[in-house]
Amino acid sequence: MSRTVVVTGGGRGIGRAIALSFAEPGAHIIITSRTASQLDKTAAEIRSKGAEATAIPMDVSDEASVAHGFGALHGTVFGLLFLAMRADITPGLASLVIQSQVFLTIALGMVIGRERPHPLQLAALALAAAGIAWIGARSDGGAITPTGLAIILAAALCWAGANQVARRAGRVDALGFMIWSSLFAALPLLALSLWLEGPARIAGALTHAGVGAWAAVGWQAFVNSLFGFGAWNWLLARHPASLVTPAALLVPVFGLGASSLLLGEPLPGWKIGAAALVVAGLALNLYAARRAANLATSATTGPS
Repeated sequence: MSRTVVVTGGGRGIGRAIALSFAEPGAHIIITSRTASQLDKTAAEIRSKGAEATAIPMDVSDEASVAHGFGALHGTVFGLLFLAMRADITPGLASLVIQSQVFLTIALGMVIGRERPHPLQLAALALAAAGIAWIGARSDGGAITPTGLAIILAAALCWAGANQVARRAGRVDALGFMIWSSLFAALPLLALSLWLEGPARIAGALTHAGVGAWAAVGWQAFVNSLFGFGAWNWLLARHPASLVTPAALLVPVFGLGASSLLLGEPLPGWKIGAAALVVAGLALNLYAARRAANLATSATTGPS
């Protein structure tokens, strides 16, 4: 089974060792580090083992590198999503499973930033993990395959990595950040397309693309990416996260609903049950984050 793995700090040391441990025929290893020369050496070793390697030089202390890293990781998210939805997972389930990025972001914060999650966040993680496990248990059916589940979880990991990179950017012009970072999203998307489809199929798709195809590209580029994520980042920069982030609970609801209404995706009881567990986990995580923020504020201000 092919898989995609993202390793930060993959140029040397433990990161390099982890990247090489995943290198096997059919795997795609994305490595990031500050030093391009070290990345190139690791990428060459990965390719010598029969795997595909994409090296992304990135220094999160540099503003341009932050945009580069965010765009590259975000591009990989959508590339993997579209890859999985070709034949391995329905769009509705994909919109649900991708929400595991919330908990993978927390996990990366624990590893990279030494953050300590609230106990309620661990309970939320358990709820969501139960929902994902329920979906995985049904992966022998037509709605999802083990490959599809693995690809979407890899996409969620890339999204979590992009969240960690975006945090280093601080308060920036949201629309400008999305525009410049989107330029770098083309790099991993082109690499995935060349690897999985090849130049001939790419040329054929561009030659025979109709109005519907270009309309879908425009919607994805301008409405979903620039407006959607730009507006989201703009809101987060100007309002408390506790007021903005609950809206994310609507993503799997709209995803499953739209896929059922427009594409005829069936919604059996197990999908509804798994979705309820994941959404409950997301809701509990938001409550835990708000409660932790309130406690921190009370500790700072003291009793009135």
